[in-house]
Parts: sequence; C-alpha cells; structure tokens
Amino acid sequence: MATVVESFDSTKITNASTQFFAEDGTQQDGVKFPCIGSVEGETTLKELIKKCEGVEVAKKTKPEKHDLTISAHVPVAIVRELFGITNEDLKPGVYKYSQNSKGKRFVFTADVIDEFEEITKLISFPNVVSTTGFKFAIENGADEVAEMEVEVTAYPDAKTNLYYEAYISELEDPSIADTWHIAFDYSLVEAIPSP
Repeated sequence: MATVVESFDSTKITNASTQFFAEDGTQQDGVKFPCIGSVEGETTLKELIKKCEGVEVAKKTKPEKHDLTISAHVPVAIVRELFGITNEDLKPGVYKYSQNSKGKRFVFTADVIDEFEEITKLISFPNVVSTTGFKFAIENGADEVAEMEVEVTAYPDAKTNLYYEAYISELEDPSIADTWHIAFDYSLVEAIPSP
C-alpha cells in the first residue's frame, strides 16, 4: 500500500540520467549522469495584465519555461551530446565543436533524497535543451576538481507539462520507478481511464 508523503526536505540529488532524442525524434535510453553536485532552477512566468483607466487591476501568470543550472562532473559522451561535439568528417578519435554544432534535446531525470526521513522523490524535466555554449575551467594546482556548470532550459512537453515528480513511497505501480531513468515519457505516468 502506498504511503503518503507529508513532509520532504531535499538534502541530496543523485542517480541523474539524460535521455537524448535522435534527429528523427526517437528517444534513446537513459545514460547515467553519475557525479552530480547541484541543480538549481527557476520558472519563467508569462504575465497577462488587465488595466482599467491606466491602472493595473488584475494579473494572471502562467509558467512558460524552467531555467536550470546543473553542476556536475559530466561524462564525455553527455558533453558531446549536449553541445553537438562530433567527429563528422574527421579522422577517428578527433572531435570538433564548431559554428554548426547543435546540441540534442533530452529528458533529464534524477532522484532527490530526504536523508532525514529516508524518502526518495523522482523528478523529470521532459523537454530540455542546453542554452549556453560549451564552457570549461582548468586550474593547475587546485585542491578540488572543478565541476562543469551547464545551463539548460526545460520547455513544456506535448502535454504542456514542464516538470514531473513522484515520491517512490506513493507509487502503486513499481514499473514507474523502474523505468523513470531509462525511458521517461508521458505514457509512463498517464492515468489509464477505467472502463
């Protein structure tokens, strides 16, 4: 039986994955994004303002997109997919980042842990693209290996959703948690109408 979560304090993010889309739109299986340091996000809202005689009398806001900053030790394969670094027309083992480089769209998932209550929340951003160019920092003599900071934007999916979350203890269908980081899409979480 599912246990309802009433309190949750995020203390750790782990078990992240990226599920890139091929050029034909086919979603590929999740690739682990294993050494994540932090994720920060902020929603951009679209405002609709009503004025009467030049004075604001009402306002409605609507979420438009979600801007995320991910800090992590990013595997080489993911860096290449994020920024469109390829070896097209080059000898084996040589890669390029060029004016024609185009990063791939992807699904980003992760586990958020409450270490006090030992609760895991699954999160997913279903339609993400990198919004900055390839950047890096190298420092000789540093005491700690620098994490790469990647700025991405999460746009709505086909169902107009920007973000999904699920507490594992509340799930009645264990296949949701099993599939979340491998092949997340709306069909995984969609309620099937009763006949």
